[in-house]
Amino acid sequence: MTLPLRQPSVHLYAGNQTAEELLAEQELAEQQGAAESTQESTFLALQQSYATLINGVGEDLTRPGLVDTPIRAAKALSFLTKGYAQTLEDVTNGAIFPSNNHEMVMVKGIEFFSMCEHHLLPFMGHTHVAYLPEGKVLGLSKMARIVDMYARRLQIQENLTQEIAQAVMDATGARGVAVVMDAQHMCMMMRGVQKQDSSTRSVAMIGQFTTDNQARNEFLRALPASRF
Repeated sequence: MTLPLRQPSVHLYAGNQTAEELLAEQELAEQQGAAESTQESTFLALQQSYATLINGVGEDLTRPGLVDTPIRAAKALSFLTKGYAQTLEDVTNGAIFPSNNHEMVMVKGIEFFSMCEHHLLPFMGHTHVAYLPEGKVLGLSKMARIVDMYARRLQIQENLTQEIAQAVMDATGARGVAVVMDAQHMCMMMRGVQKQDSSTRSVAMIGQFTTDNQARNEFLRALPASRF
């Protein structure tokens, strides 16, 4: 029996690609492959860590309810901390536009969820962000994406508030940025002092909001009451 001849593998390249462009594509593919390999190793390490934790509290990982828990928990933590893999350029995605408006722009009630870096328990609430434009404005949805990028990391609320303010300032070149966050913390509600009605408000102001009382008061008057 005659076996069919194997066709040699042929790589087709666009005729106008230079050697440098082909080399750059190859390097990019190699970098992407290395990044995927690192992500896979990290994910497997998370799974093993959760399996160790579950064993550590005396549970049986072979019982039906827990067999897949390490992988589910690893997926959940990967999502809740995906902000580490994002940059300000990623989340704003060029959505910065020229504008003649110099009055305050404010986005209220952006909900967020984050993880307390001290106890690895959630805290969640609402963010209110305002800025004083200086020739440029930010796409409104990008404000929420900035909040999510920093919230999806291990955090404390005080630092999270400041990081969001600085990111909006960096993205827009605004004259000033003000951020208020209202949140409830599971580390105070589920354990420790166990205060179910407690909430925390944190404030960050930079630029003109720190020196211009009129702008500062306009922002504070526009704030909604805490929902907690």
